[in-house]
Amino acid sequence: MRVAVTGLGLIGGSAALALADAGHDVIGHDPDPAVREAAAARLAVTADPADLLDTDVAVVAAPVRHLGAVAAETFPPGRYRGLITDVASVKAEVLHAFAAHPRFIGGHPMAGKETPGFASAEAGLFQGRVWVLCLEADTRLDDWLLLARLWASVGARIVPATAADHDAAAARISHIEHLVAAALVLVAADPLSRSLAAGSFRDGTRVAASSTTLVTGMVEGNRDMIAAAFDDLGEELATAYRHLEDHRRDPGAIGAWFDRARELRAAWPPEPGAAERIPVAKEALLDLGRAGGWIEAVESEVAIGRRPRVQSTS
Repeated sequence: MRVAVTGLGLIGGSAALALADAGHDVIGHDPDPAVREAAAARLAVTADPADLLDTDVAVVAAPVRHLGAVAAETFPPGRYRGLITDVASVKAEVLHAFAAHPRFIGGHPMAGKETPGFASAEAGLFQGRVWVLCLEADTRLDDWLLLARLWASVGARIVPATAADHDAAAARISHIEHLVAAALVLVAADPLSRSLAAGSFRDGTRVAASSTTLVTGMVEGNRDMIAAAFDDLGEELATAYRHLEDHRRDPGAIGAWFDRARELRAAWPPEPGAAERIPVAKEALLDLGRAGGWIEAVESEVAIGRRPRVQSTS
């Protein structure tokens, strides 16, 4: 398959390398000449976006704020007839940006590093990692299945989800984590705290080293879902605060609150269940995604998927 990748940073560069290693015919593009020069040592690169039009699939790995321009100028509706997908961490806003492209399908690989840029790209970045593929009411199922096969070919686990469901979940498991990590750094900015900081601080603040462009793109593109997630976080922190205030009256409350979180964390990531044959129908695929399941391969009439194993309560 001939695949264009525009935007050769960490995710776009890793996607280009992974697809090339999987045997696909890849052509990359980036607006930065220095990035193109670095990438040219490892894959085919062009300086002219027009060279991307003669491809079967286009992978857009540009910042969210630039996606409208990419949709209109790099892949003009009516001129580009291939399948288009993206890798942004927000999906509803990107779906709107590509509304004029009937063959657009939103995507989001749940993988990355704190260090951005092509220098950090690696072909194995998506091996065994979740790749969300949006499945909407008007999505062409044959196009969705083509993309599912494409990303499965680089070792990803394909999770079907609507853009709205993705954005609600991403706000809780990624977006507020970046903002909370930044807040933890800021409340420990004094010299003594920074000197004493060790493993807990390191692990809890890792994503505060992420690209500012990445984080602002999340906030700009998913503000309503992030606000809802902050409401839920605020309720949990308020519960913990009440337990602290009531510690003398109810000394076990904070421990019980923490135990629930500890048990949930210990059960993550969920253990995969047995392989299942999933009908290649939208509702069956979305039901699998909502249950926390994923697709590992797509055959002619079924998809091979797994759900999290149900833990025994006995």
